[in-house]
Amino acid sequence: MIQPKLRILLLASLGALALSACGETKTDQTKQQDVIAKVAAPAGKSWSQTVSKNADGGYVMGNPDAPIKVIEFASITCSHCAAFSTESHEELRRDFIDTGRVSLEVHNFIRDPLDATAAAIIRCAPVDRYFPLQDNVFASQEELFAGVKGNEAAADAAMKLPPAQRFPAFAKALKLDTFFQSRGVTGEQINACLSNVDNISKLEQGTNAAAEKYQIQGTPTFVVNGQVLEGVAAWGPLRDHLRTMGVR
Repeated sequence: MIQPKLRILLLASLGALALSACGETKTDQTKQQDVIAKVAAPAGKSWSQTVSKNADGGYVMGNPDAPIKVIEFASITCSHCAAFSTESHEELRRDFIDTGRVSLEVHNFIRDPLDATAAAIIRCAPVDRYFPLQDNVFASQEELFAGVKGNEAAADAAMKLPPAQRFPAFAKALKLDTFFQSRGVTGEQINACLSNVDNISKLEQGTNAAAEKYQIQGTPTFVVNGQVLEGVAAWGPLRDHLRTMGVR
């Protein structure tokens, strides 16, 4: 099923954006290739400390000229995405990104209003805070979800407000404001971020564009050197695929 386009004015309930599955992809096989040489990082820095934001709204970690470019479409509210973040964290950076052979470009693929609001706050932080903050949120997913319990009515009421008021009120209703304040984002920064509807619009546009371009049906979805990896939704299969491409 092709995902319908997301629209701000239709986000009237917690379930309104639950349009894609979590962890549903197919499989792909690649013939083993020759070993790729390592590429030295800039002096005084590792490749995993080299982060930039590109014109497509993706956050890129690693060598921008890496011969293997991994794009991940991830949802903050997806348990499989959280598992990938936890399982891949050390090995992906140490053995793949820090060698200069692989870069990781992450795009937020939003599935629901909670996802959209949390992703917007993360993306409003400085570029070098993106990966640490998103990794921390994935590791704290249960705490994130805890703010929803018992507060659904207030959240639904917030989603009926005008767009500029909607997401600050939604964040407060589900305690997202205090969740992110405990991670170093101030209340003023959160309100300024969520009051700017363009921050949500860009997430919607990016999700719609990715769904159309890559026919994404679930998260996480990985694209390696332009090819969607079917059936790869966890670190183990992705690691094995990268090794066949010469990262050994």
